[in-house]
Amino acid sequence: MDKTMADTLVRTGPGTLMGNVMRRYWVPVLQANEIAEPDCPPVKVQILGEKLLAFRDTEGKAALISEFCSHRGVSLYFGRNEENGIRCAYHGLKFDRDGNCVDVPSAPQACKAMGITAYPCMEMAGLVWAYMGPKDKMPAPPDVEWCTLPPSHVFVSKRLQECNYLQAMEGGIDTSHVSYVHRYEVDTDPMHQGTKALDYIKADGNVIFDIEKTPFGLTLFGRRNGDADTYYWRVTQYLFPWYTLIPPFGDHSLAGHVWVPIDDHSCWAWSINFRPDRPLSDEEMADLEAGKGIHCEYEAGSNQPGGTFRPKANKDNDYLMDRQAQKDKRAYSGVFGFAVQDSSLQESMGLIQNLSDEKLLPTDRAIVMARRMLLEAANALEQEQADPPALAADKQRVRAAGVLLPRDQDPQDWAAVHLADGKDQPVYTI
Repeated sequence: MDKTMADTLVRTGPGTLMGNVMRRYWVPVLQANEIAEPDCPPVKVQILGEKLLAFRDTEGKAALISEFCSHRGVSLYFGRNEENGIRCAYHGLKFDRDGNCVDVPSAPQACKAMGITAYPCMEMAGLVWAYMGPKDKMPAPPDVEWCTLPPSHVFVSKRLQECNYLQAMEGGIDTSHVSYVHRYEVDTDPMHQGTKALDYIKADGNVIFDIEKTPFGLTLFGRRNGDADTYYWRVTQYLFPWYTLIPPFGDHSLAGHVWVPIDDHSCWAWSINFRPDRPLSDEEMADLEAGKGIHCEYEAGSNQPGGTFRPKANKDNDYLMDRQAQKDKRAYSGVFGFAVQDSSLQESMGLIQNLSDEKLLPTDRAIVMARRMLLEAANALEQEQADPPALAADKQRVRAAGVLLPRDQDPQDWAAVHLADGKDQPVYTI
């Protein structure tokens, strides 16, 4: 890939082609409990390269505004959250949740000229979402399944990943790595253990892909040998521009991710487990809160409101790599925890991977197609030829699946019947 195309893919700040695309979607910004109460302390937020401030006003409404006062550029983080606005601690200017300046004590007549950037917010699935694009282009709220379930059915966490969003998200699209980096821990992790799918995954590391371009993004059909007359298909969904849905394992909860750029060198990895049909059990919740499955343990105190949400195992401590565990076949790479196993390898590529140096393989077809979709969307929007794909909420009603099919059955034909509107179907899993 040439440098111009690579730069388009990885740069998401204000005014960039990819940044313009991502700003057309609702963006998960922070957990709602980070601004739990009216007039609570504000929280610094950086999204798509913009330094912002989140708070909950006196009426209980979530807000996202520029971090900086329009007067002298002071951080409003040091301001007072009171009486439906943030008052700058330096000279007393006050801003409401819409970014309007509602008070300039020294020059009341200047209010109208002193407004700052503010983005519309809403709350779904325990998260605060913001729309950062043109006001007249705001889409409907997301209709990804986990966004629409009762709170008791969903667990969401976030963690800091210290690399560009693209190489992190591509790990979510690349399901062939499951046969390797996660190979040993799947047997003991409570979100995966005890399922027939693991036998197929470990027995056949030579996954073969069929990829289908869809109105919402891509459906990835990963084929492994099943029984004598079947193939085991893992059907992974990539929902444009940053959602991935993970094929389920047995009777364990469904799962997914959202990969959101903080800036060009870091991103939020949102991880979700959910049950469409029932609340998560106390045991499941305890495992998820302990960082099992696709979640993680955090550095002490980092998962508090306004914290870094940095994993306990990180690049500064070599991800707590245990070479003896690697030798003993307890951890394939010597790193424990699915989330950190992935992030350790993706962060090892550098803050921004040099895409021109990679030599791709047939198992990377989905990554190539996702990159092409992103580039096409960025160029089409720049040239005012088309809106980005999957803006309509009804394009997002899909589900991942794991299924055994006869060897002569086309998985795309099966998916057209059983996954066309996945939320109205049973969960297909092995």
